[in-house]
Amino acid sequence: MSTPNELGSDLWEGFNDLTPETITGPTWDEPVPLSARRQLPAFPVHALPAWLGDMVAGVAEETQTPADLAGCLALGVIATAAGGRATVCVRGHWREPVNLYTAVALPPGNRKSAVFALMTGPLLAVEKTLVELSGPVRAEAETTARLAKAAADKAAQKAAGAEPGLRDQLTAEAVQLAQQADELAVPAKPQLIADDVTPESLATLLAEQGGRISVMSAEGEIFDIIAGRYSGAPNMGVFLKGHAGDMARVNRQGRDPQHIEAPAVTMALAIQPEVLDSIGRVKGADGRGLLARFLYAKPLSLVGSRNLTPDLLSEETTAAYTRTLGGLTMALADWTDPAVLTLSPEADTVMLAYQKVTESRLGKGGTLAPVVKWASKRDGAVARIAGLLHLAAHPDNGWTLPIEAATMAAATELGDYFTAHALEVFDAMGADPAQEAAHQVLAHLKDQRLTGFTKRELFRGLSRGDFPAMADLDPALTLLEEHGWVRQQPQPPRSGRGRPPSPRYDSHPSTAPPLASA
Repeated sequence: MSTPNELGSDLWEGFNDLTPETITGPTWDEPVPLSARRQLPAFPVHALPAWLGDMVAGVAEETQTPADLAGCLALGVIATAAGGRATVCVRGHWREPVNLYTAVALPPGNRKSAVFALMTGPLLAVEKTLVELSGPVRAEAETTARLAKAAADKAAQKAAGAEPGLRDQLTAEAVQLAQQADELAVPAKPQLIADDVTPESLATLLAEQGGRISVMSAEGEIFDIIAGRYSGAPNMGVFLKGHAGDMARVNRQGRDPQHIEAPAVTMALAIQPEVLDSIGRVKGADGRGLLARFLYAKPLSLVGSRNLTPDLLSEETTAAYTRTLGGLTMALADWTDPAVLTLSPEADTVMLAYQKVTESRLGKGGTLAPVVKWASKRDGAVARIAGLLHLAAHPDNGWTLPIEAATMAAATELGDYFTAHALEVFDAMGADPAQEAAHQVLAHLKDQRLTGFTKRELFRGLSRGDFPAMADLDPALTLLEEHGWVRQQPQPPRSGRGRPPSPRYDSHPSTAPPLASA
C-alpha cells in the first residue's frame, strides 16, 4: 500500500479532509414528523345484515373501491326505503326518524358512479314500478279534475249571461264548482330519488311525495347549491328541517301554502375531499347545525394499488339484494302513518350504556368536545341506524318486532366508526391546507421510493385533482423542507435563453429504505 511519502503530502492531506458530507452531500438529520394523521377504521361490513353486507363486500371487491363507499350507500338506500315510514321510540317521548345524511369523501377516479349504479339500481326499478302502478289512479284524477274545471267554466259562462234574477244563484253555483275543481289534486308521479336539486325544488318534491324524498349523488354538487349557487345566499332551511322532521312550509306558485308535518329527507353523497373544506366555510353551515347532521366517511383511496382481476359480484348476491331491497321498499311505499319501532329491554340497556359514554366525552377535555355539535347528535344517529338495520334484518315484518340488543350493538359499532371519521373531517376543516398537501406528497415519495426528483416529475406523478397547477406544490414542498423530509439542490448556472431547469430535490433516505435481501 502507498505511503504518505509516496503519494505526496499535499494529496494525502486532501484525503484527510474528505468527510461523508463532501462525498455524498450533507448528512440528514432525523426529520420532524408532520402532524399525525389518524388511523381511521374501515367500514364494519359485518355489522350489516347478511344480504346487505354481502352486496357491500361484493361491490367493493369488483369495483376495487373502499367498502366505506358502498357501505354508506347501503345505509342510504335502506333509509330511502324506510324514511318517513318508520320512527324509533328510544325512551319516553324520544323518537328518531330513520332518514340519514351520509357523505363519503373520495378523490376522482374511484369509480363512484359505478358503485352508485349498483347500489341504487333496485330503488330505481321500484320507482319505475310505482309509476306504472299509479298510472290508472293518476289518469282518473286528471280526467276528474279536467271535467270539474270544464263544469266550473261552463257554470261561470252561464252565470255571466243569465238574467238578473238568476245571476246571483248561478254565480254561487259557479263559485262552488270552481272551489271543488280547485281542491281536486292530481297525484304526482312517484319518485324515490332526486339528484342535485335546489332547495325550492326539494320543497316541491316533499310536497308532492308525501313528505319523503332522497337525494343521492356521486358528484356532491348539492353543497354548492346549498351555499347559494343560484340564489346568491345560503339556503339550508329545508335540509335542516328535512333531517330533524320539523314541520316545513312550502309555497308553490299558483297554489296555497302547504305544510309538511314531518318531512323526511335522506341524503347519500360521494364528494371530493376538498368539498369538505368548502362546506366548512359556508356561512351558517356550522352555526345552524347542517354540518352536524351528516355522518362522514373519509376512507383511503385504492387508486394505484387496485387488483386488476378482482372477484366479480355474484348473480346470487345481486339477486338477493334486488329482491330484498325491492320488497322492503314496496312494502313501505304506501304507508302514511310511520311505524313505531321499539327497543327490547336488552337493546335499551345497550343504548343507555352508549349514551353514558357519549356524555362522558362531551365535557371540557373530553375526546368529543372538539365536535360537540356533531357528537350531540351521535346517539340519535345510532338509534336511526339501529332502526334501519332492524328493518333490513326483518324486511317482511320488522315493524311488528322490537329492536334486539345485537342490532343495537351493531348500530353502536357503526356509530364508533362514524365518530372516528367525523373527528378527522372536522380536524381537516380547520387545518392548514399545506399539511394535507405535504402528507400527500410525502406518501407519494415513500410509495415510489424516490431518492431524488424534479418538481416537474413530482407534479406529473401526482393527481391533477389535488394539484391542478405546478405552483400548488410550493406550500407542500416548503413545509416538507422545513421538516427535513426534502432538500432542494442549488440551481445550476443558466446557459442560453431556454426554459430554466425544473428545481431538483433530494429526499430523506428514510423515504426509500434499502430493500430487504431475499
